[in-house]
Amino acid sequence: MLDSQLEELRRATLAAFASAGSLEQLEEVRIEALGRKGTLAQISKEFGKLQPEDRARLGKLLNAVKQDLETAYDDKKRRFEQAQLTERLAREWIDVTLPSPGVRSGSLHPITQLQNEIEDLFSSLGFAILYGPEVETEEHNFDALNIPPTHPARDMQDTFWLSDGNLLRTHTSPVQVRGMRTLGPPLRMIAPGRVFRNEEVDASHEHTFYQLEGMMVDREVSVANLIYFMKTLLSAIFKRDVTVRLRPGYFPFVEPGFELDIHCLICDGAGCAVCKYSGWVELLPCGLVHPNVLRASDIDPDEWGGFAFGLGLTRLAMMRYGIDDIRQLQGGDLRFLCQF
Repeated sequence: MLDSQLEELRRATLAAFASAGSLEQLEEVRIEALGRKGTLAQISKEFGKLQPEDRARLGKLLNAVKQDLETAYDDKKRRFEQAQLTERLAREWIDVTLPSPGVRSGSLHPITQLQNEIEDLFSSLGFAILYGPEVETEEHNFDALNIPPTHPARDMQDTFWLSDGNLLRTHTSPVQVRGMRTLGPPLRMIAPGRVFRNEEVDASHEHTFYQLEGMMVDREVSVANLIYFMKTLLSAIFKRDVTVRLRPGYFPFVEPGFELDIHCLICDGAGCAVCKYSGWVELLPCGLVHPNVLRASDIDPDEWGGFAFGLGLTRLAMMRYGIDDIRQLQGGDLRFLCQF
């Protein structure tokens, strides 16, 4: 009787192990068959009623059934665990040689990229790269550049004055003054940096923007030298021929002074908000250095001459990359900046 019960337990339990669809189901079958209160434990309680010779024979069978069931359970459990591990590895696998997920590499701001290119260009032409403070003195920002006290540039509408009498520089030209006084002639230099104007913000004007000043002081410097360097600069930046025009302009620190305009690359001259619907963008105010500017830096204008120019890095970036609103460049929108 007991031997048939043991064989039936073995058959039914092995079949149940084989059909179990999860570790939980497998564990339920094991407890029902092999647990302390399971079927096998109940059968073993009947051994006390058996004759010694039957007890020995059935004991061997009981141990064989128990061993078969435990082996089958362990094998099935191992397969479940291996399948779970494989699934987890497939789900959580990561290639440690790849960049960390969710972290994207940064890039340089378009103005910084452009500034670096211009610095490389002028360095190859023998120009030094100089920097100066953004908080300037009135003497460096105006007086030494031949800008008299009555000039409109000193008006509060253009200049951010500070309570101590200093100001936020309105151009990078003060670096030219510092360069002439520190290095003396002959001199080739450019001065990139951030400048500030108390202006109303619109598509083509910002209160904070970037300029790059350039200067060459030497003997026998002429307008021809100025035009050569300006054409070299523009062809290097835009990687193509651009239409420019040179017209008279007045700036206190140069004489004669010129405005170098570039054909608007946003609208191709048709007229837009960037070029104020004129088809042209003011890009390079320039001219020969005024004798008074040279004298203010203890340079004899009878012996030395020079040219100077001021380049709007922000507007140049707009022309190069086809940006139609200057406010995007400092808006902090990563969707915009990631394009560069």
